[in-house]
Amino acid sequence: MKLPSEEIEHRIDDSIVGPLRRRGYDLAMDAIPQVVDAIHANIPDNKRVSYGIVYAIRVLSEHLYGRLVQVGVPIFPAASRMLRSTVDAKCRGVSLGLLSFHGADNLESVLPHFESAAASPDWGTREYAHVFFRKLIRRHRDEVREYLVRLAKSEDANVRRFVGETLRPVQENRWFYQVPEYPLSIIREMFKETSSYPRASVGNNLSDLARRCPETVYDVVRELVDSGDKDSYWIACRACRNLVKQDPIKVMDLLKV
Repeated sequence: MKLPSEEIEHRIDDSIVGPLRRRGYDLAMDAIPQVVDAIHANIPDNKRVSYGIVYAIRVLSEHLYGRLVQVGVPIFPAASRMLRSTVDAKCRGVSLGLLSFHGADNLESVLPHFESAAASPDWGTREYAHVFFRKLIRRHRDEVREYLVRLAKSEDANVRRFVGETLRPVQENRWFYQVPEYPLSIIREMFKETSSYPRASVGNNLSDLARRCPETVYDVVRELVDSGDKDSYWIACRACRNLVKQDPIKVMDLLKV
C-alpha cells in the first residue's frame, strides 16, 4: 500500500509545499484537509476502517516533513503558525504531526504547543495531540516524565486526560510493558482523580497494561482499594476489566466484593 500515491504527492507539492515556501499559510491550510481526505480515500476498502483518518494524517505529516526539509522550509515556524491560525482539526493534526518530528531534536520548543492542543475545546485536536506526543516519550524519557507529571496536576480536566491517553501502552509505547513503572510513576498523580473524563483514561490505561503485566496491575489495584478513596476505587474497578476474565475470584477478593 503506497501512500501517498504519486498523484497525491504532486498535489502536496503544488498545494501545500509550494505555498509554504512562499509563506502562503492560508493556501496551505485550505489544501491540507482535502489532501488528508484524498489519502484516506486511497486506503483500500478492507483496511480503511482499521487505519482511519488518523493514519491519513500521520502519512501526510511524515511525507510533508520530509519534503519541507528537502526544500529548506523551516518546520517550526510553519507548523506553529498553522496550529495557531486554523480551526480545522485535520489541519491541526498535521501541524501537530510536523511538530512531533521537529520535537525529536527540539523538545522544549514544542511542549507549549502540545499543552495548548491538549486543552483545546475541540475533541479532534485533543486526540491528535496525544497520538503525536507519544512519538516523543521514548526519545526524551526523563524530560517528558517531568512534563507529564506537571500536566497531571493541571486544573484542566482535558489536560489531565491528555496525560492518561498519551501514556497508554499502544504501538509507540509497547516498551512500557518492559518498564511499567515509567507510566505508573506519572499516572499515580491521578489516582484520586475526581473528574470522570480523565479518571476513565487512567482506568483504561491500567486495563491495557494488565494485558501483559497482570501482577503489576494487581498490586496497583490493591493500592487503590486500600486507599479508601472512592475515586481510586472506581479506577481500580476499571483497571480490572481484563483481569476479571482471567481470575474473577481473585479480582472480587481484591475489590472486596
